Amino acid sequence: MKYVDEFRNHRNAQALIQEINKLSKQITTINNQPLKLMEVCGGHTHSIFKYGLEKILPANIELIHGPGCPVCVMPRGKLDDAIAIADNPKVIFTTFGDAMRVPGSKTSLLQAKAEGADIRMVYSPLDSLKIARENPDKEIVFFGLGFETTAPSTALTVLQAEAEGITNFSLFANHVLVIPALKALLDNPDLQLDGFIGPGHVSTIIGIEPYKLISQQYHKPMVVAGFEPLDILQSIWMLLKQLLEGRCEVENQYRRLVQQQGNAVGIEAVNKVFEVRSNYEWRGLGDIPNSGLKIRPEYADFDAEVKFSLPNLKIADHKACQCGAILKGVLKPWQCKVFGTACTPETPIGTCMVSSEGACAAYYKYGHIRTVTKAPLPKKSKVRV
Repeated sequence: MKYVDEFRNHRNAQALIQEINKLSKQITTINNQPLKLMEVCGGHTHSIFKYGLEKILPANIELIHGPGCPVCVMPRGKLDDAIAIADNPKVIFTTFGDAMRVPGSKTSLLQAKAEGADIRMVYSPLDSLKIARENPDKEIVFFGLGFETTAPSTALTVLQAEAEGITNFSLFANHVLVIPALKALLDNPDLQLDGFIGPGHVSTIIGIEPYKLISQQYHKPMVVAGFEPLDILQSIWMLLKQLLEGRCEVENQYRRLVQQQGNAVGIEAVNKVFEVRSNYEWRGLGDIPNSGLKIRPEYADFDAEVKFSLPNLKIADHKACQCGAILKGVLKPWQCKVFGTACTPETPIGTCMVSSEGACAAYYKYGHIRTVTKAPLPKKSKVRV
């Protein structure tokens, strides 16, 4: 396929749905519960609701929304740290747009900007480096967010700053790793999953091999998928095939972009600049061992955590917000008491409503204020999983 329209072809989608329906009738789960497939990435969640995929799936397939939204998993304490850096009059603080409206314990970066802090939205960490060149009398700090997808560009920017001898640029590193998060989910007894729709963007960097932990240790199938409707439907079909055939593998549906070994250049840059933190706090998931990145000591001159004094406090989520349970896949957004009322994109209480990849934002934007009603589950089935 060469063009986007081919991945949205109605006839092909209907054929895939028919095949999914046939396979789903051969599957049963313990106590006749729906088959639970988690789409890890927030980009998948938005595609699922944008194209109405959840509505057309059979009743015994339930899609669970995972923690693959980098802004959504940012704890409030880290936002407070970012705002503390930005409040320094000698600092120009730069960040991606999604992070601007995420609420900390008292305020957000956007509100801090309105109150006078020099906070600028950028599209790339290289934009921050350009600002550093143009403002030698200021300290420029970039808010490094995201999974393995964005970590290479941040690492390469640090290396570029070193090569140019730019000393007024630093990084507040908050990059996180997907595999430890999936492991934490699978270790949670409250969440029973049957398979994973793997994150496409992350996989362009790390490849397929790291996910074998999921299939081999936890015996859960995974299909790395693209973001168009046919990508997602095909990945669901591939997962059902694995379950019916008794296989538990990591398969790659997104072959047009994802290579088996990932992006060697990106991985090398990340490994050169960063090392793994022994522990990192995720909103809703708590502390997860070996799940975040920090700057190596040899690049300490570019580490904002070294340059600035930070509060570094753990701040509990708002009592009314159930974003944590939503990120774990335990609750659906509409089950949160403040969803769509006190918590909206204009007045967000939790991160899941702020980010363009958040599950709550997806439900709200595409009209899924209430749960999707499906037909009763089938009573007869042939294969037990």
